[in-house]
Amino acid sequence: MSLTFHWFLPTSGDARDVVAGGHGAPAVATTRGRPPTLEYLGQIARAAEQLGFVGALTPTGSWCEDAWLTTAMLVETTRRLKFLVAVRPGFVSPTLTAQMASTYQRLSGGRLLLNVVTGGEADEQESYGDFLNKEERYARCDEYLTVLSELWQGRTVDRDGRFVRLRGAKLSRLPDPPPEIYFGGSSPPAIAVAARHADVYLTWGEPPDAVAAKFAEVRAAAEVLGRRPRFGLRAHVISRDSADEAWAAADRLISGLDPAAIATAQARLAHSDSEGQRRMLALHNGSAEKLEIHPNLWAGVGLIRGGAGTAFVGSHEEVADLIGTYRQAGVSEFVLSGYPHLEEAYWFGEGVLPILRARGQWEP
Repeated sequence: MSLTFHWFLPTSGDARDVVAGGHGAPAVATTRGRPPTLEYLGQIARAAEQLGFVGALTPTGSWCEDAWLTTAMLVETTRRLKFLVAVRPGFVSPTLTAQMASTYQRLSGGRLLLNVVTGGEADEQESYGDFLNKEERYARCDEYLTVLSELWQGRTVDRDGRFVRLRGAKLSRLPDPPPEIYFGGSSPPAIAVAARHADVYLTWGEPPDAVAAKFAEVRAAAEVLGRRPRFGLRAHVISRDSADEAWAAADRLISGLDPAAIATAQARLAHSDSEGQRRMLALHNGSAEKLEIHPNLWAGVGLIRGGAGTAFVGSHEEVADLIGTYRQAGVSEFVLSGYPHLEEAYWFGEGVLPILRARGQWEP
C-alpha cells in the first residue's frame, strides 16, 4: 500500500522559528513572522498539491483562524488538494455540522476530511461556553459522531441522548462521499471513541515502539466492533541534503528561544488534562539537553509548542528510513509540517518523496 502524506496550513502564522501556542502554551511573538493571509496560505496549499501531498491539516482553537472558513476560501486556489478540517463536537449542532460537510463536499468536489478534536484545555473550552469535563466531552463526541454517521447515511434521526437531543433531523442532500473521520487521543475514553468512529486514528510522533503499542490497543478495540481503521502520525520534519545541515537547521529553530519562555510554556503545558500532551512532555521533561529521543526523532519543537512536539530530522535518506520504520509500526498516513511551512514542504517533497517512490513505498 502506498503511503499517504498530508501537509499543514499554519493558520496562526508562520515563521523561521517555532511558532508557539496551542494546548495551553502561550503564544510567543516572533520577529521573523509571516501572517496567515489568504495569499500566503494559498502558496502553501498550491505547493503541497504540486509536490504530491494528498491533503492539508488545519488546526482549531482561539489562537488560530477558523478552519472551515479558511479552507473554504482556499478551495478555488487549488484543484485536487483535500482539506483536513478540525471540528470540535458540541460547538454547533450535529445536524448543522452534517449539513456543512455535505455542502462542502458538493461545492469542493469531495475534498473535505474531518479531524475531530474532542476538546482543548478546560479554560479554552469554557471561553466557548463548554463546561463539560474530559470524560463528558468524549461521551458527547461519541453521540455526536453517531448522529453524523446516521445523517450521512440518509437516515432520519430522533435522539434523546445525554448530550444530543434531536427530532426529525435529516439532510435533504447527502455528501458524496461522506468525509472520512480522522481522530486522535491517547486516554482510554479516546481509544474507545476511536474504535467506534475513526477511519484514521492519529497519534503524535512518539518513538516507533510506543506508536506501535498504541496502535495495537486501538486495533484490538476496533476489531471487537468489526472495524479496521487506518493509522496516521502527526509530526514536523527537517530534511536536508546532509545530516549536518538538517541538525544545524534544527538547532537554529530553537536557538533564539528565551529560557524563561520555555519555562513558562512547560509550566502551562504541565497543567493540560490531555494524555497525549503529557506523553509529549515526558519525551524531554522540559530539558533542551537530550532532544534526540530516537534516531532522527527530535523533541525540540515541544519545548515551546503545544500538541505535536517532535520532528523527523536528518538527511533525506535518514528521514525516509525513519518513515519506513514507522510504516513497519503500522503508519500508513503522515501529517507533516515544518518551519517555515512553504520552504519545508519543498525540502521534503523534492528530497524525501522521490526516495520513497524509488523504494516502492509512495506513489504520487
